[in-house]
Amino acid sequence: MAKYCDALKVTQIGYIVKDIEEARQRFAKFFGLDVPEIIVTAGYAQAQTEYRGKPSDATAKLAFFHLENLDVELIEPDEKPSVWREYLEQHGEGIQHLAFEIKGMKQKVELFGRDGMELIQKGEYTGGRYAYFDTTKMINTVVELLEND
Repeated sequence: MAKYCDALKVTQIGYIVKDIEEARQRFAKFFGLDVPEIIVTAGYAQAQTEYRGKPSDATAKLAFFHLENLDVELIEPDEKPSVWREYLEQHGEGIQHLAFEIKGMKQKVELFGRDGMELIQKGEYTGGRYAYFDTTKMINTVVELLEND
């Protein structure tokens, strides 16, 4: 049987929001934590983002809550085409993905693709890379793989 994730441990839950300023206040109150800073993702020139096989200059505002057992990532997408914008337009706010840390991104992309799970979006970040896959037919959610250098 194919092993899609190296560790059966979710490292992150991604939550799409319309207004990150408001959402991070709400989540901080719920968790009883400090309000996290907002990070803005890089555009195509730096991140080399591809959405559905085409270059995308989409960016998003992010805020992370580091809980004991995983991170909750708040994501406010800009208006450009992306996996985040797609989710917001189709579903509104909510949990958009589960993320797993892996090794061997190239091999995982091949494995997911061979088994019919479409690569929706991929890109680079300082210290690593990410890839979102449409795994809804198998587990009814999107999966993000994170590979850190």
